[in-house]
Order: sequence, then C-alpha cells, then structure tokens
Amino acid sequence: MRATFANIYIDNLRHNLFEIKRYLQPQVKICVPVKADAYGHGAVPVAKEAVAQGASYLAVAAVSEGIALRKAGISIPILILSLPQPSEFAEIIQFHLTPTVFDVELAGLLNRAAEKAGQMLPVHLKIDTGMGRIGCNPFEAVHIAEYIADSSYLHLEGVFTHLAVSDSLTESDQKYTVQQLALFGEAIESIKKAGIDPGIRHAANSAGVFCWPESHFDMVRPGLIVYGYYPGDITEEYLQKSGIPVHLKPVMEFCSTIVAIKKIKSGESVSYGRTWTATEDGDIGVLPVGYADGLLRNYGRDVKVSINGKNYSICGRICMDQCMVNLGRNSGVSRWDQVVIFGPKEGSAVQTAADIAFAADTIPYEVTCGIDKRVPRVYIDREK
Repeated sequence: MRATFANIYIDNLRHNLFEIKRYLQPQVKICVPVKADAYGHGAVPVAKEAVAQGASYLAVAAVSEGIALRKAGISIPILILSLPQPSEFAEIIQFHLTPTVFDVELAGLLNRAAEKAGQMLPVHLKIDTGMGRIGCNPFEAVHIAEYIADSSYLHLEGVFTHLAVSDSLTESDQKYTVQQLALFGEAIESIKKAGIDPGIRHAANSAGVFCWPESHFDMVRPGLIVYGYYPGDITEEYLQKSGIPVHLKPVMEFCSTIVAIKKIKSGESVSYGRTWTATEDGDIGVLPVGYADGLLRNYGRDVKVSINGKNYSICGRICMDQCMVNLGRNSGVSRWDQVVIFGPKEGSAVQTAADIAFAADTIPYEVTCGIDKRVPRVYIDREK
C-alpha cells in the first residue's frame, strides 16, 4: 500500500451516529449526507454503516453519486440535494433516486420523463427560507406543491429547507434561524390547508440536531457531526455547558511515512522559495504527501505532525507530492516510521481536521473533503 493513506474508523462513525440518536425522538428519521464521497471518507462504506445503524435516507449532491450507491447494493431512498439536468432524468428514474424540485419548469420536465418511463417519481420540494441558494419562496410553496400533486407521475414525498446560521451563537443569527423555521412552518401549513400531504418535513442540519430541537420535524440531515466534528460555534465545550453532553470522535486519520532522513546544517534552506532556514544542525524527515493529496500548501505554517508520540513541525513549503518535517537533533525517528497528520486525539494525532481548519482559516469539511482519491482509505472497525 502507498506510504500515505487514511484510516477510516467505522467504530467512531457508529459512535457518532449513536450520539446523534440520543437527541432525537424515536419517530424522527435520519438522512445521512454522503455527498462528496462522504466528505472524503468513502461513500459506499459509510453508507452501508449508516444503513446498518438505522438511517432512513441518504443524501448526495450528484446523480452519479447516487448511482454509485445503488450499484453497491444500497436500497434505501437517496435524495439528490442539488439540481439535476435533463440529460440525467432517465438515470434518476432508472436508479430510483429522489430529486429535489422547487419550480414548475423542473417539476414539469421530471413529470414528462417519468411518464415516458412509465414510473411514478418521488420528489422533495425545497423551500428557501433564507439560505439564498436553491428553493422556492415560502409563499410560493403551496402553488408548487399543487402542481406536483396534480402531476400524473410525480409524488410529493417531502418538503425541506436548509438553515444558514444555525451553528452561530450571535443574537442576530439565532433570530434569523427562528425566522427561517417560522417561514418553513407557515409554508407547510399552507400546503396542508390546500389539502396536500407535505410528506416528510426536514430542516435540521448538524447544529440543528443538538441546538434546535424545533427543527427536527420528521427527519434530520446531520452532516459534519456524523464524521466527528462540531459545527461552527457549537463546540463540545459549549454543548457541555448547555447541558447537552456530546462527545464526537473524528472518523478519519490521515497518515504518511518517513521515507527518508537527511542531514541539514545550520544556514541551509528547505523547499521552494527558501522560506525556511535551519538555525542549527539536525535532521529533516521527508514525507511522500503534498498538496495533491490534500495537505494544502498554506497549511505548512501551522501544521504539526505526530511521530512516535512526539510532535514535529513541517518546515519549508509543502510541495505537490512531498513535504519535510524538522526532526531536530537526536529525535530517535527512523526511516519508515509512521506519521499522523490529523485524526482522533484518542489515538496518536496531535491535531484534528478542525485544528488544521482553524489554523488555515477554513472549515473541517474542506480539510476532509480535500483528501485526494489517490490516498488509499483503510477501513477499520475496532469493535469487530
């Protein structure tokens, strides 16, 4: 196997799903987003474990992602969160995927495609309550729902919205979330008053699961928390203080290997641009991991790695396929020693993807999603 790899701890995934369930009423369903290859963790293995743990739905962004799950034997409903194009309609129907709609034009096109195939097609109506992305105006929702209900081959299986700032603790953002939920509730009531069953109502994202129980409705869509990270301002410490004790475990551990150790003298520089110069004689360790693997160039200033339980700093600019760490003097590090870049701190990691994200002014989603497919995933279940 390649010297750079990612361990995916299925037992940590299972633990996180259990933590989520603790804060849901028994009748509330779970839709697990496995888009973007399950945030870099591997869509098929994650989906299979999610199904085993009782997930009722999976969510993807692309039709191709849904097809891959079907070909892997996944049979539960798969919701496509992004909008498909007409050339994908036949595959949506063929592979029994559930598209999102929010306007009459798209609903009409899908109805004609379903009629041509001779199959009923379930759809979910997206209502934009303040995200400003896709979705109909809350006051137009009833008219779209009526159009779907009157269509011969469409079935309104659910209605949903997405919360824009539910992970923020600022007063204005919390008011905004209250407003979003109120608009969503009004839209649902208008659909009901028109004599239409809105189906499965869902709004809660990761922050909504723990902090906004009124957003749970019939189903929740936890994303980041499934993979072991807390959303935005909703930290583990905040939840503890709020009487919501939650301990999530990162599912991915990103690793590499010392493939060479080089002597360096004081005054010599390392990597492109000569941005780092040794201040004393010592050793430099070479790792076969770089920005093409997902260890981005701008991480270099702040990222430390763990080798044999000790922490070492990356020195010089991260290259496309390699980077270097400053081992100093007499480190005891040997060629072929394993290096942990990030992962659960219960293991050997000095930092999580959240720590890297904070240092690089980004979010954990981007860190895990950025781990390239050329990095092998190794699936580990320590409970079996």
